[in-house]
Amino acid sequence: MAHAAEGAHGPMEQFAIHNLIPIHVGGVDISYTNSALFMTFAVALTGMLFWGATRRRLMVPGRWQSVAELIYEFVADMVKSNAGKQAMPYFPFVFTLFLFILFGNFLGLMPYGFTFTSHIAVTAGMAVVIFIGVTVLGFVKHGLHFFSLFVPPGTPLAMCFILVPLELFSYLIRPLTLSLRLFANMLAGHVLLKVLAGFIIALGLVFGWVPLLAVFGITLLELLVAFLQAYVFALLTCIYLNDAINLH
Repeated sequence: MAHAAEGAHGPMEQFAIHNLIPIHVGGVDISYTNSALFMTFAVALTGMLFWGATRRRLMVPGRWQSVAELIYEFVADMVKSNAGKQAMPYFPFVFTLFLFILFGNFLGLMPYGFTFTSHIAVTAGMAVVIFIGVTVLGFVKHGLHFFSLFVPPGTPLAMCFILVPLELFSYLIRPLTLSLRLFANMLAGHVLLKVLAGFIIALGLVFGWVPLLAVFGITLLELLVAFLQAYVFALLTCIYLNDAINLH
């Protein structure tokens, strides 16, 4: 029982999924959970930001309009720089993906927040959708010529027997690496914060300020990591789009 109590309040407790509205359809559990709630928050905050920023559309932008324009230009430049102007029709998808992950990461750092991007099911779901979409796009645009992606330019025929399987393997594990990168970074940071917060209570008023300073510093670092992980996820999506649209 002692071990059970300890595990219930351990650093992994913050990642537990709880049903808020039980829903069962045909024996399948599709309940509305705390993870789904914070996904809803992320979508709602994105909508509120751009509704508030665009409802007046001033020639001299205000605070929220400036923020919205900055984010828009940042992601648009990312798409054009890494996938070319031909990829701009897919800008809305990359833009939405970036903001969804960004707000999800930031919401997890709030008191009583929940980080849905720290669950491999969520990150893997997004990665698989991107992988399938990019692969289908590649075949639609290039047909069977898309397979040339796995043959580096100028490769001697004899080397193809070695390089093609390696390139194919590298391509097939993209969903795994893409999902694990975001999942692992968000999981590790939140576990570390939880462990250090436990030391504050354990050490009391005399020495508790040491882990408190560490928590403050790591929280600032986690804010940076939250942005960087959203950026890296969107950036890699642009690179995969570039492979599908422009090949080599």
